[in-house]
Amino acid sequence: MSEDLNKRLEQAAQGITPQTRPDERRRFLGSLRERCLIRIDNTEINNEELTNLFLTHLDDYQGYSILINGNISNNRFLNKLEAQASKKNIPFTLVNNETAKTGPTDTAVLVVAKDAINRMRIEISQVYAPELPKEQLTAPKKQKTSFWHRLFRGEN
Repeated sequence: MSEDLNKRLEQAAQGITPQTRPDERRRFLGSLRERCLIRIDNTEINNEELTNLFLTHLDDYQGYSILINGNISNNRFLNKLEAQASKKNIPFTLVNNETAKTGPTDTAVLVVAKDAINRMRIEISQVYAPELPKEQLTAPKKQKTSFWHRLFRGEN
């Protein structure tokens, strides 16, 4: 225990602060999973339907901030997002450090809160799931005989 304390004191003297959950922070652009509201990965960023969906719900992100992977290749979406976020006074940050990876499942855009919100579903395709097609129900058959007629004749 004293070794841990000494190590901690040495790091503090050098200005090094230990980071909580470093693996989680690498996955979520320096933030934590418990703070995430919406996440778009690097494959979804090229899906125009999902990016338009994200931009149409931009008003929902008031009070949050947006983290953008600075290494994403979809500059068209990036320009739209920056312009609309600035227009609506939603703070955003371009992340260009070691957490900004370009793998297919790595994070491209993340909407985060300052404190923990613990959302169960954060993927954009789960949060804004498409509507299920509505089935046309057939009208029930009209009965040809009245209740009294069936009662006295014994029909079911």
